[in-house]
Amino acid sequence: MRLIASDLDGTIIGRDGKISARTVRAFKDAAAAGVEIVFVTGRPPRWLDPLREQIGHEGTVICSNGAVVYDLVRSEVISAKTLPHTNIFQAREIILRLHPRATFAAETTFGFQLEPGFVEQGSVELLDGIEPMLLEQSLTERDAVVKFLARGRDLDPDTFLAEVQDAVSHLVAVTHSAPTVALLEMAQPGINKAVTLAGYASSLNIDPQDVVAFGDMPNDIEMLEWAGHGYAMASGHPEAIGAARYQAPAFADDGVAQILEARLAEL
Repeated sequence: MRLIASDLDGTIIGRDGKISARTVRAFKDAAAAGVEIVFVTGRPPRWLDPLREQIGHEGTVICSNGAVVYDLVRSEVISAKTLPHTNIFQAREIILRLHPRATFAAETTFGFQLEPGFVEQGSVELLDGIEPMLLEQSLTERDAVVKFLARGRDLDPDTFLAEVQDAVSHLVAVTHSAPTVALLEMAQPGINKAVTLAGYASSLNIDPQDVVAFGDMPNDIEMLEWAGHGYAMASGHPEAIGAARYQAPAFADDGVAQILEARLAEL
């Protein structure tokens, strides 16, 4: 084990935004043992405070499902794979034909833009002063979009994913990570967590066989398949569990910490 690559939400972070003391200790013990650690998340850079405040991570974070590589120490984007605006607007039109009530948003390298109805009144985004506007009106040539989002109303998340993926896969790479919300996350075709993690590992001369990865949702599947030791959380999505070679105990049982403790004992 030379590199640990871990998802965040549902893997080490709960709905309350907390990381358990046992999990924090396991990551700190791994770092002290000389193991490289990279977190690989669908979150944008602005949502990485739990890593700073609870783990004290001072390394690289792969964000936005692989579209962004971020330096947490310098609070700086190292690289970004952006999505052409033409692809966004074409995908939006196709999705609206399938589901006229769908609403949309876009993550950029420096912020977030959303359309009316995408979030509920009183949400963090609205409280931060983001004014809902149609993306055709708000996006400018300077806006580098790293993730395009579509939210369906009263839809099953997996059904929404399957329908949209078939229709727009020539324009965007589609996945989802919200277990109970029909929220699709779209990126430049060919971009996912595994692609960016593979490049990061290669830059450190680390072979996939020496990588231990953890995840729980469909957006983790490629990463779990790529890593020599990919662990799906027992509490995770059935497709993630089916794709991984190994299974970690459930999130509620500190599954990641349990695996790391056992592997560190073998070093």
